[in-house]
Amino acid sequence: MERFRAYLRTMVDAKTGDLDLPLVAMNPMARDHVPALLDTLIALDADGIGHAAAESVRARVKDEPGRFKVGLVVADDARGGWTNRYASEFSHRFEGMALYKRGWIVGALWSSEAPDRTTVRQEVEAAIHRAALVQRHGPAQTLRGMLDQEGAAMALAGCLAPALDEDDLLYTREVLEPLLDATSRATVIACLFGDEAARALGYAPLGLSHRAGLALALHQARSGVLRAGGERTNRR
Repeated sequence: MERFRAYLRTMVDAKTGDLDLPLVAMNPMARDHVPALLDTLIALDADGIGHAAAESVRARVKDEPGRFKVGLVVADDARGGWTNRYASEFSHRFEGMALYKRGWIVGALWSSEAPDRTTVRQEVEAAIHRAALVQRHGPAQTLRGMLDQEGAAMALAGCLAPALDEDDLLYTREVLEPLLDATSRATVIACLFGDEAARALGYAPLGLSHRAGLALALHQARSGVLRAGGERTNRR
């Protein structure tokens, strides 16, 4: 309990009772693999990489409303009992308004993944572009809007993954086409993250590969079908 209380003291402003640092995704009860990962990130100079990434994006978002601080948070999806990767990543991508209102943009690094400079840079850039898109268009409410938002954010950050081969992209597009106006969490998570995620959360699988919807969104954004950062229709 002392560790958990220390987590709350660090995260919450004692005077206001509101968040002081955006550490909601952090697992304060994490085991030794997370401190080891933090040491690796410090040795990698993840903060320096993130700062450089934020500076590189600054000019592209200078006309967007609001002032924000940017931070990196490690989410423990490897052995964190309260962190389901897919549910947590869905919240990270699409339910960030509470943090935006407090002036925070957060890049998430996952304890199941070995960190590298490219991952840190892309995560920070995608997080900033995502926030700009949400500020401009509001939170995505439908599968269509979520594909649009994430495809644009990932493409603007220079991401090349997730990726599928042409046949799988075509199949995924056919499955998702009649579901583009869906708002059900179960449906959109199954579409975005694939059957593995659906089964892990007790949702009905749709016959989709790992991260199929996100792969399709990135492919279409990189191909110019979804105009990254531009006007988009039927977002809601």
